[in-house]
Order: sequence, then structure tokens, then C-alpha cells
Amino acid sequence: MPPRPVGGESRRDDRTIEPDMTTPRPRLFLVTPRAVALSAFLPKLEAALSAGDAASLLITPDMDEDAGFQKVAEAVAAVAQKNGVAAIVANDSRVTGRAGADGIHIDTGVDDLTDAIERFQPKNFVGAGGLFDRHTAMLAAERGADYVFFGRIDREEAPGAHPANIALGEWWSSLFEPPCVVMAGADLATVDAVLDAGADFIGMRAAVWSHPGGPAEAVQFANARIDAFGGDAP
Repeated sequence: MPPRPVGGESRRDDRTIEPDMTTPRPRLFLVTPRAVALSAFLPKLEAALSAGDAASLLITPDMDEDAGFQKVAEAVAAVAQKNGVAAIVANDSRVTGRAGADGIHIDTGVDDLTDAIERFQPKNFVGAGGLFDRHTAMLAAERGADYVFFGRIDREEAPGAHPANIALGEWWSSLFEPPCVVMAGADLATVDAVLDAGADFIGMRAAVWSHPGGPAEAVQFANARIDAFGGDAP
């Protein structure tokens, strides 16, 4: 198996590479919500991460613009890592270091990705987003990205998973070793579509944070669907 983002206390150089003999259990890759106050979000985050398995949490700068990205990242990363979830910061290398994050997510182009890989690996994860075609995804993997992310974090999700993300996930998972994240839609039922695409990680944002029953219930539901789908526990 290729390296897979794991808990906040295990940095990239501490991971083991397992032999490719079993089917790994897909895991959740949560993304912080948009335009939510930090003080209101932290209890929801704690509830979500206490409710079931999640591999990673991607921290985006648009969550609470009034609080400032560094303050948000420091507070959110601390909660994630306390719960054994890898904290990954979107695009900002300075905030990544100051927040003590486990990794950085780059969706601003291959040149920026290359710079981040040179700066942060092997101590930290470096993931690649902003991948909307096969060529760019392959180029990101060739540069050394720890994972590829199919989906957008700069806009709200539609109820259903985007067909292009599903198609890219299906193509990637059938051919390549680096793990892929496929963004689900705002409807929790789209977890099944992402699982069927063969994704290693299920990207979830609105489906968790805007779930009528609360984020904990959403995480429990998603993990139940993963368990029903099959695969070995992380």
C-alpha cells in the first residue's frame, strides 16, 4: 500500500508502508466549513471527531475570516490532533508551520506543489488539489504528492457528488498507487457513489457540518456505510 494520511500524532516519516495484499478500508477526509465562527465550530468539530473514524481534516482559510487563518488553524489543528486526526492546512506554508499541522494541501498549481514538496517532505504530508483533468493529476503524482484530491474547496457542494470527480476517482483508483480523495456531495447518500468509485478517502464538507442531525450523526452514518462497503480497518 502507498502511504496514507493517518492520525495527528503520526507524521509522514513515522508511517509504515504495508504490503499490497489486502483491500484497505476507505476513510473520511473532512474539510472545514465555509463562513463559520471559530467559537461555534470547535464544539461541532469535537463532536464529529469523537463520533467515528476520520483520517484527516483539511483546514481552509475561508472558515472564519474575522478570526484570522493562523488562529483558526492553530485551534482546529489542536482539536484534530487530540483526536488522532491529521491536520492539513490549505495552501499557506507559514500557517502550516506555525500551527504545527501534519501537512499542507496545495491547489494553486504544480509549481507551488513542487515548492511545498521540497520544503515539507518527508516530515509532513503534501497533498495536491485543483486537479480537474488526468494530465494534471498524473503530473502532481510524478512530482511526489502524497495524495491527489478530486473536488473543489472554493465553492459549496451540490447535493450530489460531481460526476467529473467520480469519473476521475474511478480512473485513478484503477491505475495508480498514490491514494486519492474524492469529494462527496452535500447529501450524505453520496458516500456510496464515492465508495463505488474506489476512492481511498471520502472528502466531506457540507454533508457533515450541515447535516440536520448534527456532525456526529453524519460521521457515524458515513462510517456505517464504509463498514457495509467492506475493506480492512485502518
